[in-house]
Amino acid sequence: MQELTSENFKDAVSSGDVIVDFWAEWCGPCKMLTPIFEELSEEIKRVDFAKINVDEESDVAGMAGVRGIPTLIMYRDGGELGRIVGALQKEQLKQKIIDTFQL
Repeated sequence: MQELTSENFKDAVSSGDVIVDFWAEWCGPCKMLTPIFEELSEEIKRVDFAKINVDEESDVAGMAGVRGIPTLIMYRDGGELGRIVGALQKEQLKQKIIDTFQL
């Protein structure tokens, strides 16, 4: 799983299928989502999984229009395909990823 910064964000989402978790250390729902996100990164190999800390990279979060966390944004070749705001159960999140990327 890749940790993104303002320096590598555009390159990371510009090619292929990528899902980015916008999170923060102090966020309870983010902490609940982290192990689920990590498990799915092992299960769904056709999508790259990445995380970005909104406290450290607020410029990227603002540019992406992130208003609440956790927010998961799904990108294909640099374009946003969809987003999920809030924590979901593993099976719900897995199905949304599969549906959005048409896996």
